[in-house]
Amino acid sequence: MERTSSSSSSSSSSFNLNSHQWMYDVFINFRGEDTRKNLVSHLYAALSNAGINTFLDDEKLKKGWEVEPELLRAIQGSQICLVIFSEHYTQSSWCLVELVKIMEHRRSNNNGPVVIPIFYHVDPSVVRRQGGDFGKALEAITKRIQPEKERQELLRMWKRALNQAANISGWDSSTFRSENELVNKIVDEVRRKVENTFLPTTEFPVGLESRVDQVFMSIENQSSKVSMVGIWGMGGLGKTTTAKGIYNKIHRKFVHRSFIENIRQTCESNKGYIRLQQQLLSDLFKTKEKIHNIASGTAIINKRISEKKVLIVLDDVTKEQQVKSLCGNPKFLGLGTVLIVTTRDANILRRLEVDCVCTAEEMNENESLELFSWHAFRSASPKANFSELSQNVVNYCGGLPLAVEVLGSYLYKRTKEEWKSVLSILEKIPNDEVQEKLRISYDGLTDDTKKAIFLDVCCFFIGKDKDYVTEILNGCGLFPDIGIAVLIERSLLKVEKNNKLGMHDLIRDMGREIVRESSKEDPGVRSRLWFQEDVYDVLTKNTGTQKVEGLILNLQRKGRYSFNANVFQQMKNMRLLQLDCVDLTGDFGHLSKQLRWVNWQRSTFNCIPNDLYLGNLVVLELKYSHVKQVWKETKLLDKLKILNLSHSKYLRSTPDFSKLPNLEKLIMKDCPSLSEVHPSIGVLKNLLLINVKDCTSLGNLPREIYQLISVKTLILDGCSKIDKLEEDIVQMTSLTTLVAANTGVKQAPFSIVRSKSILFISLCGYEGLSRDIFPSLIWSWMSPTMNSLPHIPLTSMDVENNNLVLGYQSTTHSSCSEHRSVLVQCESEIQLIQKLSSFLDGLDGASLTESETSHASQISDLYLKSLSVTMGSRNIVVDDALGKRLSQGLTTNDSSDSSLPGDNYPSWLAYKSEGPSVRFQVPRDSDDCLKGITFYVVYSFAPENMEIECLTSILIINYTKFTFHIYKRDTIMSFNDEDWHSVVSNLAVGDNVGIFVAFENELTVKKTVVYLIYGQSNAMHIEPSIAVEVEPPSEVQMKPLPEPEVQPSSNVKREPSPDVKMEPSPDVKMEPSLAVKNEPLPELEVQALSNVKREPSPDVKMESSLVVKNEPLPKRNKNLFARLSKRVGECLRLN
Repeated sequence: MERTSSSSSSSSSSFNLNSHQWMYDVFINFRGEDTRKNLVSHLYAALSNAGINTFLDDEKLKKGWEVEPELLRAIQGSQICLVIFSEHYTQSSWCLVELVKIMEHRRSNNNGPVVIPIFYHVDPSVVRRQGGDFGKALEAITKRIQPEKERQELLRMWKRALNQAANISGWDSSTFRSENELVNKIVDEVRRKVENTFLPTTEFPVGLESRVDQVFMSIENQSSKVSMVGIWGMGGLGKTTTAKGIYNKIHRKFVHRSFIENIRQTCESNKGYIRLQQQLLSDLFKTKEKIHNIASGTAIINKRISEKKVLIVLDDVTKEQQVKSLCGNPKFLGLGTVLIVTTRDANILRRLEVDCVCTAEEMNENESLELFSWHAFRSASPKANFSELSQNVVNYCGGLPLAVEVLGSYLYKRTKEEWKSVLSILEKIPNDEVQEKLRISYDGLTDDTKKAIFLDVCCFFIGKDKDYVTEILNGCGLFPDIGIAVLIERSLLKVEKNNKLGMHDLIRDMGREIVRESSKEDPGVRSRLWFQEDVYDVLTKNTGTQKVEGLILNLQRKGRYSFNANVFQQMKNMRLLQLDCVDLTGDFGHLSKQLRWVNWQRSTFNCIPNDLYLGNLVVLELKYSHVKQVWKETKLLDKLKILNLSHSKYLRSTPDFSKLPNLEKLIMKDCPSLSEVHPSIGVLKNLLLINVKDCTSLGNLPREIYQLISVKTLILDGCSKIDKLEEDIVQMTSLTTLVAANTGVKQAPFSIVRSKSILFISLCGYEGLSRDIFPSLIWSWMSPTMNSLPHIPLTSMDVENNNLVLGYQSTTHSSCSEHRSVLVQCESEIQLIQKLSSFLDGLDGASLTESETSHASQISDLYLKSLSVTMGSRNIVVDDALGKRLSQGLTTNDSSDSSLPGDNYPSWLAYKSEGPSVRFQVPRDSDDCLKGITFYVVYSFAPENMEIECLTSILIINYTKFTFHIYKRDTIMSFNDEDWHSVVSNLAVGDNVGIFVAFENELTVKKTVVYLIYGQSNAMHIEPSIAVEVEPPSEVQMKPLPEPEVQPSSNVKREPSPDVKMEPSPDVKMEPSLAVKNEPLPELEVQALSNVKREPSPDVKMESSLVVKNEPLPKRNKNLFARLSKRVGECLRLN
């Protein structure tokens, strides 16, 4: 069961599959006679059952040698192409024609399909090489084609397509035990690659398919109009699961779709209707709408979805108004719309006049037994010695899926004696009392801490974040990490979307009933109070007792109410307290000293009363409060982990943090009066989160905040007065998320790109993963300003019009930013190429294209210009000979190499290449004598782009040291000694170096020449005449240069000079002929001509004519690096 693999695996495997709207998920290319009745039929059925939209071609569409438009559209509109190679595949010319189209579309389009080959009874190597009968059939089928030239061309195309497809990672049927196993693997692979919008249904979907098909048939019958379908039944029968199954089956046919869960529960909460309306609009149109009230929300929804084809599923509806507020009048929806409503109340469906009501039925005996077995034994059937006991349990469940799942999980890995005991208990509970059935699972919790966790969640924490609840329960000493895990295993608790805790309504009601039964008549004696009437009764009558551990009172809908604090005097064991729109008067010392969680919303006190004991508090939430100052006297709260003061509009400053040593989360969203953060925040060594979103009066953060090495998330979004982030932010070594959009910050701190921890960033108009954002940030710093060109040594000429424009070197430098360049240090050559990929892909305003040499000479409608730039120390003087030769070359129309100066060692060395880059090896003595680098660039432009500033930046790449240095245009225009030192300090003798010259988009670099400028030497004078010819290689080879081999020619006579001692270098091999060869990039060949004569001289004067062949890097546009991953930041150093 292994996948075939190849070193040249598909690059499309990393393609973002979510960025394209597809007609089909899968297109299958196959030979019908070999596979249509076996593998293909089984595979097509499995894909369809998985909800995967698959195109299976019709033989009638195959005519002649041309691809019919419908087939071509199917190929181009498919996300994945499965190519099934069989034994006689090459006997079908149509299979080959289709394959060519598939591979062409894959090569030519970034949004092309993912191609997965399947080798069905044929070896991958046979397909790859077209060997044996497979290859003979290919040759035979082309013999019918005339003329010969067309036959050979078609054969070449077919062989190429076969080879390319067979080199992609795929599946080999010979490695599987059965065809069914192969089909399942393929379906799993396809499901992982297609757009991931499936909703989770259930771990063991026994009987789900038949229930989904029942609803699907009802929808199909109404496909020509708006289809409204209701799913009705009692709790626990799987209405929601069925609705998710039908959504998964049809949702990809809809551009606009939404699944709204838990409507009843959400509508009972504050602004629940509005939140659902916002969710619906977000799901359908991917927008965020601000809704002020239910009526305006309904009007917006009506307008947006009117006459549109949408898919909407509304789950757990308890009132007709819920549907009206979310969908308006369904009659105005577009044709083909599907609206599905699940509810326990059939009367709602009648009032909505749905087209069809699908009743959720109990499972039959076989389905119940299979589902029970999966939960109790993790297999499809019971163990032999548990068969009778299993049947008894299933009979008791009466086909209720929820009861089957709960009891099956409860009995998992239990002994026969335990099973019999459970059955005995079940016999005492009536079959129709679901709550009592579910309590069996609760009673199986022998640990009181797990029972306490379950009851706390039932009464207070459904829909709360799991980590948030864990902090609170940890403070209560309940060990929630293991406790919650056990509750999930027993099907008593679930972790839902966004890490929220949830459970089925029936389980929740069962848990609450357990609490109520402890004292049906006197709620003040119960352990937990959540029912508002009971809580109000206890507080007004002052009947609370020490048995009360938790209490929630939300009077927001009823209006504010005030109690004397002494009503809490007897509730000495209260751990959990939530109040909303409740005022307390009197002595706050009456409140329990065991409080771990206080969530007091809309409180009216200006600061927390001094007599309120908070020493054991783990979480303090004072949202929408009137506090101006958190507390007057700072008290030691060493157990406090979370402090939330959000939406406190009068809060002016944060508290003193010096006595909150273990605070982990500080949340102060939307505090418009908050103007400062107390500098003591620097002592919080355990702080993980700082959220001050929309604190519009908050100024710049204190420097102490940047000392917090534990902080993982920093949210400053909407803090408009924060206009600067300090460079010290790099000290926050744990920071993974920085959100600072909509602030006054205009420029990101340069040090941010050095952070090795940060993963997500939203800052200065950039938002996304740091590996994608950092290159753009750096290019924004590197981007050129509109300063005039004469700030750099520059010569520019309009070659077409022979209009010479000579610039000059300025003696003063323009102002520049604090950071003049960026040095990227990598750990390997592969990583270096990856980093170059990221930066060059993100290059804004630079042309990375390279024209073919042969084509460049044929350009007649473009202008050519040249640019000369020198980087060096301030006092560098370009050799007169070089200057004259460059000027001479610039004043001619000849763009060939003959007009450009070659080497004149020791004054300069020349390296030339087609395109925007040159690669060379640093010669000996460069560390002492190298004084500067002159760049001579020829580029083309259209007449309308004549005035564009050309140069944007220069990259110096050291393949030996795995570094590249980016110099922005402003730096090049004001180059100084320190800049030059940064260049030479990173170059050593023998280093393989590349120079990349980045130009504006509208300009194309044709040729680049690099001159290494040296100091004068009295000991040696060489005046060779060198012609340089550059030929681009046919393949990309990114390898370091090997050491050169130098072979002296037999025609060259060499005698030592008295002033020069010549000894062979340990890196140079001396042979009878002179040839210098550097492989693979660039490839340098130096050959002495036969007419060269060398004679000894005290000055060692050598006159020779050399031919240098320099093969540069391959074509450089974004295609060069597109295959390499974008990872940036962890190895950056700013200069």
